[in-house]
Amino acid sequence: MSETGAVLRERLQALRGCGNAASLQSAVSELCAEFGRVTRLEILTLAAEAEKRRALCLLRLESEAQERQLMRSLGVSRFGEDVLVIIDFPFESPGRVL
Repeated sequence: MSETGAVLRERLQALRGCGNAASLQSAVSELCAEFGRVTRLEILTLAAEAEKRRALCLLRLESEAQERQLMRSLGVSRFGEDVLVIIDFPFESPGRVL
């Protein structure tokens, strides 16, 4: 893995600290914009287990070449036509909502 790839994956892991969907959307957009303009981003949240939540980020960039580079660098895959970025969050206080 390249140094750049390691840094990007570290930043991807840092997204676990986002406290709500709006801040996660902003952070994912910023991270992915390094590969090209984000043309679509949807975030779906769900409870994966009793101890954690999961956010499924489905996104598109301007070109498939940009998407392939993003996927290689972050170690993520596709879901249908979209790039899929999965973020796991630990459950914290009941008042904290994503």
